[in-house]
Amino acid sequence: MSDALLFKLKAERDESFAIELFESDGGATLGKLTKCIITIVNDEEYNGLVSRIVNLTKDNLDPLQLEKSTYVQQFYVAMNVNGGDLESATFFDYIMHFCTFFWKILFAFIPPAQYLGGWPAFLVSLGVIGFLTAIIGDLASIFGCLIGLKDPVTAITLVALGTSMPDTFASKQAALGEKTADSSVGNVNGSNSVNVFLGLGLPWLIACIYWQIKTGEDFAVPAGNLGFSVILFTSCAVIAILLLIIRRFTVGAELGGPVVFKYICAAILVSLWVFYVLMSSLQSYSIINVKIGSS
Repeated sequence: MSDALLFKLKAERDESFAIELFESDGGATLGKLTKCIITIVNDEEYNGLVSRIVNLTKDNLDPLQLEKSTYVQQFYVAMNVNGGDLESATFFDYIMHFCTFFWKILFAFIPPAQYLGGWPAFLVSLGVIGFLTAIIGDLASIFGCLIGLKDPVTAITLVALGTSMPDTFASKQAALGEKTADSSVGNVNGSNSVNVFLGLGLPWLIACIYWQIKTGEDFAVPAGNLGFSVILFTSCAVIAILLLIIRRFTVGAELGGPVVFKYICAAILVSLWVFYVLMSSLQSYSIINVKIGSS
């Protein structure tokens, strides 16, 4: 091997040289320190470190940017299995694509997020979600009527499940995509606050105005067995909040943690829902009689 090739293969070393000042002009004077050593450092390792940091930053910022797809791309993704990535598509992906093909095509009509800062996509998405939620609620009510379920039981089971499934999937995505549990837990609180304050308040306000204009009388709807259901739900909610507090001081996180412990917490939360549905259903069918307030 030649000396020139060996020289090229050797790592470049740091170079140092000294500078000393002997005299000055223009009225300047030399201080006590007139000599220093300058070192030229090999910056290949530094450049590599900076390059890695830039790449990591770019990878983290890319998911935060608005999607720059077009209508053509949206329909292409909707009409192809696994968004067109057939190499990594599984048999389950093909089944789900067949089952959800209609909904994929429907949602492809939503304006792309790059238009007007994403506002058209946001507003149209809200409208589509509200429309589908209304359809699901009506279908659940009709199904409950066909199989002979009482309205309160239908409301807390079929209708509640149908209208809350989008929130469930949104919370799952937030739990998987965020570093903290704030988005996931906050989505649950936010969706329920919208259901209670806006979902009840706005229809009641419209009904009251309409009833007052048409009949001149007050709009009043008796609660029935709602008191028992609300108290039962509040009790289960308090237990769920206590569970989150216990997790904070034991596991150090509201979500995740050791495998066994997180499955236990999940089982407790699911059991609370089953207990709530079961007790409310028994109350509706008068199998248990708990009277709270007056009807």
